[in-house]
Amino acid sequence: MDKKGRSILGIVGILLGILWLFPFYLIVTNSFKTPKGIFASVLSFPHPSTGDNYVNSFKALNFIGSLTNSLIITICSVLVIILASSMAAYALQRNHSKLSGGLLMLFISAMLIPFQSVMIPLTANFGAVHFLNMWGLVVMYLGFDCSLSVFLYQGTLASIPIAMDESAEIEGASRWQIFTKVIFPMLSPITVTVAILNIIAIWNDYLLPSLVLPQAQYTIPLQMFNFFGEYTKQWHLALAGITLSIIPVILFYLFAQKWIIKGVTDGAVK
Repeated sequence: MDKKGRSILGIVGILLGILWLFPFYLIVTNSFKTPKGIFASVLSFPHPSTGDNYVNSFKALNFIGSLTNSLIITICSVLVIILASSMAAYALQRNHSKLSGGLLMLFISAMLIPFQSVMIPLTANFGAVHFLNMWGLVVMYLGFDCSLSVFLYQGTLASIPIAMDESAEIEGASRWQIFTKVIFPMLSPITVTVAILNIIAIWNDYLLPSLVLPQAQYTIPLQMFNFFGEYTKQWHLALAGITLSIIPVILFYLFAQKWIIKGVTDGAVK
């Protein structure tokens, strides 16, 4: 590509970046404005600016409580999904039989079942055993999200030669030691991918938690839904609430950026 082509590509990239960031600019700048300032000009910088919007939104959202609930549910669900799906995929991939092949097809078929078709009997059965809480929600996420994770892990395990298992077994390692100390560390790129996919899905989920969680265990999406219902016409508070709900995701990306990039690059290099 010549110099002119690179310049055009750079300009297009900058324009697309500005277009992508523009909604965030509107949210953040207007979250510091008074109602009068928002109606006067949506595009201008806040003048005068106020931080009271964040204080009021923080209290109305019960931000610490909802953030804690979201973190507990997301972290526990992702850890359980990674542990269960990686072990299941390892067992299925290393046992070449009709039963393991049938079970793998069962996992794949489960991905095609829409949640809406099972949500009523699911919540009814969990309610019958008094399990409609955050721990019941973790079990539900394991059932719904494990199929895709098993499929992803199984594809990666197929590229790991069984000679690795045999060598460790000759050295006296048990099956559990082979998996935890030899195989699982080699699955780190796909583990990062599985974790990211499930974190995004679980953190932003609204429908299933709305059916399962009591009000004391509401997550950020549920609190945001109630918050918007109450403050729809008070855009200065609503926009401050949106900004508060975005901050944990941004902090997670900044914290995990090194592992995310490493997982992507390791998965791309074969």
